[in-house]
Amino acid sequence: MMMRYRVLAFLLASVTAVCAQTPSSYHIANKSVVGGNGSWDYVIPDPPSHRLFIAREDRLMVVDENSGKLIGEVPDIHGAHGTAIAYGTGHGFATSSQDRSIVMFDATTLKVLSRIPAAEDADGIIFDKPSGHVFSMNGDANSSTVVDARTGKLITNIPLGGKPEYAVSTGDGKIYANLADKDEIAEIDTRSNSVVRRWPTAPCKQPVAMAVDTIHHRLFSGCRSGVMAISDYQAGKLITTVPIGKGVDSAAYDPAVANLFAANADGTFTVIHQDGPDQYHVLQTLDTPIGSRSMGLDPTTHRLFVVSAEFGPATAGSRRRPVLPGTFTILTIER
Repeated sequence: MMMRYRVLAFLLASVTAVCAQTPSSYHIANKSVVGGNGSWDYVIPDPPSHRLFIAREDRLMVVDENSGKLIGEVPDIHGAHGTAIAYGTGHGFATSSQDRSIVMFDATTLKVLSRIPAAEDADGIIFDKPSGHVFSMNGDANSSTVVDARTGKLITNIPLGGKPEYAVSTGDGKIYANLADKDEIAEIDTRSNSVVRRWPTAPCKQPVAMAVDTIHHRLFSGCRSGVMAISDYQAGKLITTVPIGKGVDSAAYDPAVANLFAANADGTFTVIHQDGPDQYHVLQTLDTPIGSRSMGLDPTTHRLFVVSAEFGPATAGSRRRPVLPGTFTILTIER
C-alpha cells in the first residue's frame, strides 16, 4: 500500500511539473474600437508610458494601452509608416514616405518639431541607444538615413544594396536590417555607418518583419513566404526556419517566456516557443481577423497589440480595400 502511495505521489508530481513547464495559451483578452479614417502600418509600444504609436496614413495615433482610448495624434505626416522613440532625448521620430522625410516630434506634447530629409519610401525606423542615432529604412531608395536623435541633424545616408523593410539594434554598435528583395540580412556598423556583412535567409523569401534575442544572439526574420528565419548574428548565418502564417508584417520576441510571435495577413497569429537557441517549435496558432498583420509587444506587461478593421470593396485601379470608417480596432492578446 505504501508503494502505491509513493507511485501515485510520483505521478502527480510529474504531471504538476509538466503542467508548470507548459506555457498557457494566448487569447484575445480585449477589443478596443478606436476608429479613425485610413489604413495603418507599424504599431510601436512605448513601455515606460504604456502608450501605442500607430501609423495612420497622415498622422500617428497615440493610444493608451490600458484603456484603449485615443490620447492624441502627431499630425502632418504624409504617408506614415514607422515610429521610433529616442529615450533620453524627449524626441520621437516618424517616417513620412510621400515627401521622403522624417518627422521629429516632442514625445510628451506630440508637437511636430522639424522635418528632416530622408529618401524614397522611408518606411521602418528605429532608435539605436549606443550611438544616439535613429535609422530609417528607405525601401525603394535601398538606403538607411541616419539622424542625430538629440539635435535632429541629418548625419548621412547608408547605401544598403537592397530594399530594407525593418531593422533592430542589438545594443553593441550593430544594426541588422532585412533586405526584402535580396532575401538577405545586412549588418550595419553604427560607428562607421556602413554595411560590414550580409548573409542569405534562404529558404525564407521576402524577409520583412524582424525581432531580436540579444541574450542568445539570435535574429528572427518574418518572411512573406510563410516561415520565420532564425539567424545567429554573431556567426552571420541562418540556423533554422519555423513555419508561420502567410503575409507576415511584424514580429516580436518576449525573453521572459522565450516566446516568439508573428502577426500574419492571412488571419493567423503564430506563437513559437524557443526550446533553446537553435531549437524552436510552433506553440500555438491563434485566429485573428484577415489583414491583422501589424503588432507590437510591451515587454513590461507581456501584452501584445494587434490592429484590425473591416474593409469595403476595392476601388478601380487600387490593390487595397478601403478601411470602413469607425471599424479600426486594437486587439489585446495575453496569456
